[in-house]
Formats: sequence, C-alpha cells, structure tokens
Amino acid sequence: MEIMIFTNGRPSTFPAIEYGAWLGASLGTSVLLVGLDEAPSPSQIDEETHPLEAVFAQAVEAFKKAGVKYSLEVLQGHAEEVIPARVKGRDALVVLGPLGRPPLKRLLSGRSFRHIMEQVGAPIVYAPHVKLPIRKVLICFGGLGYEVSAENLALNVAKASRAEIILLTVVPPIDLDYPEARQVRENWERLAETETVAGKSLRRGLESARAAGLNATVKVRNGNVLEEIMAEMKEGNYDLLCMGSPLSSNALRQLYTPNVTAEIAEMDLVPVLTARYARG
Repeated sequence: MEIMIFTNGRPSTFPAIEYGAWLGASLGTSVLLVGLDEAPSPSQIDEETHPLEAVFAQAVEAFKKAGVKYSLEVLQGHAEEVIPARVKGRDALVVLGPLGRPPLKRLLSGRSFRHIMEQVGAPIVYAPHVKLPIRKVLICFGGLGYEVSAENLALNVAKASRAEIILLTVVPPIDLDYPEARQVRENWERLAETETVAGKSLRRGLESARAAGLNATVKVRNGNVLEEIMAEMKEGNYDLLCMGSPLSSNALRQLYTPNVTAEIAEMDLVPVLTARYARG
C-alpha cells in the first residue's frame, strides 16, 4: 500500500505531511506527496513565492528525517476534484489535513473533507495536528460491520508503536421492541458477552487485536452516538480515532443518515483514520 499525502501549500496541511512520513516509516512503505496548485498562474512552480515551494522544502526534510522513500508531484486543480481522480484505482492510504478554506466557503459548501470522503474509496487519515507516538487508539464499533476495514488497518498502525486498543460501542436510545433490540437495551453494560450482532462484533475485534499481540479492552457507552464518542475522546486522551464508513457516493442513506465519521473528524480533536466498508 502506497501512502499518498496531499497539500495545497497551506500551513494547516503540514501536520498531515509529518503524519504521513511517520506512517511511511512505521509501515515500511514509500510516500508520494502531491502538491495541489489550486490557483494556477503563468508563474512556474519553482518560483520561491509559490506557496507549495516552502511546504515541499519542509516535507523533504521530514521525509529524510523519517528515513522514508519519497516522490513529489504537482497537479493543477481543486482538491475536491483532483484527489478522487488521482487516487482512483490505486492501492493507497490517503493522508490529508485541513485545506485552509475561507470561513464563508465552508459555510456555503461545507468542509472539504466531507466532499473528499464521499468520493474517495481508499482509506483516509485526516490529520489536523500530530499526536505521536501513538500510545492509545480508539476503534469505534457500530455493530453492522462497517468498521472492519478501518479496524484491520488500525491494528497494523497500532502494532508499529505497540499502542493500547480500546474498542468502543455506543448503544443509542432504542424505542423499537423486537428480540435483538430488547437484548441490547437490557444488557448494554455487558454487551460483549451477548449473542447480539454488536456483541459478536466486539468479541471478534478483541480476538483480532489480541492475535496481533496488542492489549485490547472493550468499552460500551449509552446515549447519543455523536455525543458519547466525543465524550470518550475527551476523557480518554486518545492519539488516534478509527471509524468505519458505510459511505458510497451513490448511497441513498446519505440523504437521511448523519455521517458521524465526518462530523467527528471535522472537530479536529485528533487524527482520524477511516476506511469505507468493503462488502465481502
């Protein structure tokens, strides 16, 4: 798997470059830094006034310090269009950070990360700042299997620094009355011991983490999913959050289901690793 880091030259993207360098060194893979020239002009990229020039110089130093093999590339166009096209069909881990959009643009069209996440099928690490080394990783389990792809990648990252793993499930208020729902509602504090779908998912996650030689525990919270994940993040002092996503660019569920992964990532608390659910 190749690590592809994207920057538009804004200082806010440099933590992603540092994080990508660390990932490359930890996973033993090369990195490709793609500079996005979002406002092309007749001037050439090698002019010292170009915003990508300074970031590329810093990036090269970071890559050399990390000891990773790297390559550089410049593409013209806006990130929301260029990144999905460049990543399509590649076995890659995409690393990016806040692109420094003006507040009015974010208000009118939303955060760029949400648009990119909808269009990019590859795993993404969103790094608004750097928290290294990774000592504590939170993996969110929704019980539907959407987290499996992110979990597998997270375990590989965690093994590099022998990080502690916490598997979190949030049980939301359940009004429906059918056997599975009743079992979850009545046994949420010991959910991992039940034969519910969520319980089996948590046990499988524990087995995977422990098979990788990692210390892993389960934590279950009850309440609003977004609020409870946020509360756990603030209380647990985590270095990395991993969440799956059922997202598909043509999925009708986007029209009525809140994208919890994007909402959490956009709060810029810690780096977030997300991988789209891969059926089968």
